[in-house]
Amino acid sequence: MTTAQDLFIIALEAPPERPVGQGDLSLALAGAELIDLIGAEAVALDDDLIRPAPQWAQADRLLEGAASALVRQDPYERVEDWLWRRGRELSASYQHVFEEDGLLTRARRGRLSFGAEHVELVDTPARRRARDRWEEDEPVLRALAVAIGIRRGPSEGAPGPDGEAVTTVVAAVNDAVMELEAVRQRRTIENAAFSNVWRAP
Repeated sequence: MTTAQDLFIIALEAPPERPVGQGDLSLALAGAELIDLIGAEAVALDDDLIRPAPQWAQADRLLEGAASALVRQDPYERVEDWLWRRGRELSASYQHVFEEDGLLTRARRGRLSFGAEHVELVDTPARRRARDRWEEDEPVLRALAVAIGIRRGPSEGAPGPDGEAVTTVVAAVNDAVMELEAVRQRRTIENAAFSNVWRAP
């Protein structure tokens, strides 16, 4: 399993009081994929530019999809641009693949057969590995979870992610999630103002 897949599993198990927005999760998944590609030496960062390796193959189809989506000619893509482009609807893609692979199952809420459907994680070795990594407070997974609000910041003295490239990606994920939240707040204010116009006598 990859960091991105572990993050998806952890996000699905997030407590109800800390729900994860699909847009936030998609941005974080795109960042996690890039971190996985860095770790596999499939890409290197030149400042904040993503430079792919000439050749790279990976058995994992989600990560292979990420690698095939890389911009492979100059001018190379910036990390921020990758997050927004690759992250579009990415959480839905992960859900689809997880369902195909039998890692997720659909269930109904409540006793009635016409209750709303939701997805549940199947108890698999992949799920247990993700939980183990979560319980071990692995720095990269923790940093991405903090970015999307399902974990508080690390305790004082806790190690951060290793390497400048990974730190750059995590920082970009944080910035992108904050930008997305600012867009949401602006739309909420605009919608409220529009509603007030219609209610005015």
